[in-house]
Amino acid sequence: MTTAPVNTTAQAAMRLRELVFGAACAAAVRAAARLGVADLLDETPVSVTDLAARLDIEPRQLRRLLRALTCYGLFAETGDDQFEHTEMSRLLREDAPNSLRHIALWCTEPWTWEAWPKLDEAVRSGRNVFPELFGKEFFDYLHTDAGDSAKVFDKAMTTSSRQSAKDFAEYLDLTGIDSVADIGGGQGHVLASLLEKHPALHGTLLDLPKVVAGADPRLQEGGAFSARARLVPGDCRIEIPVRADLYIIKNILEWDDDSTRRTLANVVAVARPGARVVVVENLVDNSPSMRFTTAMDLMLMLNVGGAKHSEESMVQLMEEAGLDVAAVRPVNPYLHAFEATVRG
Repeated sequence: MTTAPVNTTAQAAMRLRELVFGAACAAAVRAAARLGVADLLDETPVSVTDLAARLDIEPRQLRRLLRALTCYGLFAETGDDQFEHTEMSRLLREDAPNSLRHIALWCTEPWTWEAWPKLDEAVRSGRNVFPELFGKEFFDYLHTDAGDSAKVFDKAMTTSSRQSAKDFAEYLDLTGIDSVADIGGGQGHVLASLLEKHPALHGTLLDLPKVVAGADPRLQEGGAFSARARLVPGDCRIEIPVRADLYIIKNILEWDDDSTRRTLANVVAVARPGARVVVVENLVDNSPSMRFTTAMDLMLMLNVGGAKHSEESMVQLMEEAGLDVAAVRPVNPYLHAFEATVRG
């Protein structure tokens, strides 16, 4: 039997200890976000005493929090008991152009700490454990029992959607396209970005009635793009009453496979042969952000019984629905676009 070198074993043991304390890291990021540490730290080093005074908190405990976060590259200690921003810690600022503050809060909401310990049950049973924990399905719980968490969710999704919408608008080639349909497009940030970039383009946003009612103001009556935008309330898993040259389905095919099949089939049923369909998803393979995406995949297993796709599984579902997938391309480091056409 071969014995691993002592130094290798020691490194592995140290890394495993760090992993099992991962909750402490997540909790520290959440604490910094809730306390607003990043927002009150400017571009010059600040002493813990001064920062604590600005935040009206205990300096000794703040020092311990900051020391823990510097181990992960969030904030940096400069000496003389002073700390300064790093590239990562700036992303926790509310006013940062690509702020991740609300994402950080959403991924560490109170319900998550109750759900994660049930991961083994979800893996064993193959079903989401959320209803057993909270007595109702995830989104029902969120909007009836956890109003504050629902607000965090809305802000996190809005922030994420706005950021990725810009990347997607830059990525997408609309040569020969006069009309687009954003299926399950939330508040319509993708559609608004496309209409802004392409003045001759017309577009439709389809989502649940409550979601469409809160669409981007630029798409609503009197908005900058209202003359070229149509808002259609509906459920894409039931029907898609929209004809367009291009259908966009971004970050919604994370339900069970049956719901995904129904959505794709509804697109194929209404679209003309040859119409373009672009599906945009995070992938659990072939991605620079594997740790983030696979973690989201596990969270989906817990809360809604959904899953992130691999490139192979997404292509298979699209091909089964009657789509011909021509290419899979990166939109940014964490999103991929599946370029397809409706089979003739």
